[in-house]
Amino acid sequence: MSRSPVLRHGVELPDAWWHDLRHALDHLSRTSTSREAVGEQYIRRRVPEFTGVTPDEITWTTAHGDLHWANLTGPKLTLIDWEGWGTAPVGYDTANLYLHSLPVPDLAERVRKEFAHVLDAPASRVGELTAYTEILQAAARVPFYAELADGVRQHLDHLRAVFATEPGSAR
Repeated sequence: MSRSPVLRHGVELPDAWWHDLRHALDHLSRTSTSREAVGEQYIRRRVPEFTGVTPDEITWTTAHGDLHWANLTGPKLTLIDWEGWGTAPVGYDTANLYLHSLPVPDLAERVRKEFAHVLDAPASRVGELTAYTEILQAAARVPFYAELADGVRQHLDHLRAVFATEPGSAR
């Protein structure tokens, strides 16, 4: 779909593509594994450092671990680059795809719409924070992440406000 993880142009993807992606990620989430895509130690140490939010409970799932536009094909869906798959917080994959879509607002909105059932769930907040953290941490050394950093910070401000209204989700 893209040579870069960050999509900088709009794409017309059929509804079937979005359906297939939702189905693939749902199927993957139910796959049992001892592999780890994101470690709890990383989350506990780096998320507060980069977001100012200390996560409480983490709800784990199985994830692709590197879901962005360079690892998706279209118009027929194929997910590629599986070396990092394993357990990650719920919402991690979909948050990554969303953040890598920010330069194309219509596409970012489509990702939020297609995955609202995941991204709007309180259990996904830690997954979102983890995706934000990884991009903000990489921004100093990776140019395309530096370009995303301001948009990520804006969304982080919104998520912090959500945390303030959800008792027990973070401090």
